[in-house]
Amino acid sequence: MLDPERLEILTESAKYDVSCSSSGSSRKNRAGGLGNGSAGGICHSFTPDGRCVSLLKILMSNECQYDCEYCPNRKSADVRRARITPDEICELTINFYKRNYIEGLFLSSAVFDTPNRTMELLTETVTKLRKVYNFNGYIHLKGIPHADDALIMKAARIVDRMSYNIELPSEKSLKLLAPQKTKNSLILPMKSLKEAIDYEKLNNMRRRVLPAGQTTQMIIGASPESDGQILKLTEALYRNMNLKRVYYSSYIPVVQSSKLPTVGAGLLREHRLYQADWLIRYYGFDVDEICAENENLSPEYDPKCAWALRNMQLFPVEINTAPLEMLLRVPGIGAKSAYKIIEARKFSALNYENLAKMRIVLKRAKHFITCKGKFYGADSFARVHTALLIDGSHEVSEQISMFSETSTALSALTGNI
Repeated sequence: MLDPERLEILTESAKYDVSCSSSGSSRKNRAGGLGNGSAGGICHSFTPDGRCVSLLKILMSNECQYDCEYCPNRKSADVRRARITPDEICELTINFYKRNYIEGLFLSSAVFDTPNRTMELLTETVTKLRKVYNFNGYIHLKGIPHADDALIMKAARIVDRMSYNIELPSEKSLKLLAPQKTKNSLILPMKSLKEAIDYEKLNNMRRRVLPAGQTTQMIIGASPESDGQILKLTEALYRNMNLKRVYYSSYIPVVQSSKLPTVGAGLLREHRLYQADWLIRYYGFDVDEICAENENLSPEYDPKCAWALRNMQLFPVEINTAPLEMLLRVPGIGAKSAYKIIEARKFSALNYENLAKMRIVLKRAKHFITCKGKFYGADSFARVHTALLIDGSHEVSEQISMFSETSTALSALTGNI
């Protein structure tokens, strides 16, 4: 039986991995099983329609053979250690599910013994959970660098999602701060999993390999790479690996090392990267438009506002005639709202009142649009600059509350920028 102390150690040790939100699994459930891994049920955080669902987030072990400088569980760290067996994880998951504590599992581990032994036990755990304990719920498994391909593919046919965390944005930083890991030990498994997913799609096979896809995580601020370099890597991962998400974790100096900064990166920088990431995925922006490779994102404005201010010659645009790709670039108009505008204006010309009902953020958008030829924005670049600066002043470098009624919290949930 799992004692409370080990449970505390292993759940506390797992909190630094943020790559655990989940969505879109289409794996078929088995009759008579427990749980549900379908798209409607499993997410790690609050969903835009208000649902809150949760995963059990735990390490199999925090006894690590690696000595990554930034990791609280590194080999040289003086911390309490614990390990849990596959059956203990399975029983804990089922018991928590039956008590309605969770709807799925995020399982990770430090690299104990060897990478293959760690991956073997993780794979044994998820296999038992599915076939012995008959669990249908969502499972996200963290991949182990340097583990054998056969073990990785076996696990990938059982779980819904896997993540190989890039951790640091360059190989130079990996060599300095995580010398046991290499670029290939992280990229090659991601590439193999992508090829397996593509093979199933190409041959119209039932989706068995990672029905909810892959994700990764990068630590921001532990190494000197600029936001531009980070976003270049992000763009390449989305295009070449078809990742579902890239997560950014702001570096917090919880461990002492002469190779690490003494000050954290701050949550505002992390927030800006998520905003830029959203522009790349849903708004048609290239990284070069958002941020130069050797530069950081503006702390004053969100990336879309910053782009608009650099390209004022393109504005204002008429809301009733502008193409979709231009509407998506107007500050204050989110992706869903842009599509609503395209549909609504087929029936009648839109005015500012119509836009307000669509929940367009008019205090930003008005500086970049006209409605039926009317313009209500500031009459000079300086005033637009000041208005956006004031509007963005409420963005503070703290965690966004899911219960906040501000537009910032709503934007964080819906992705509208």
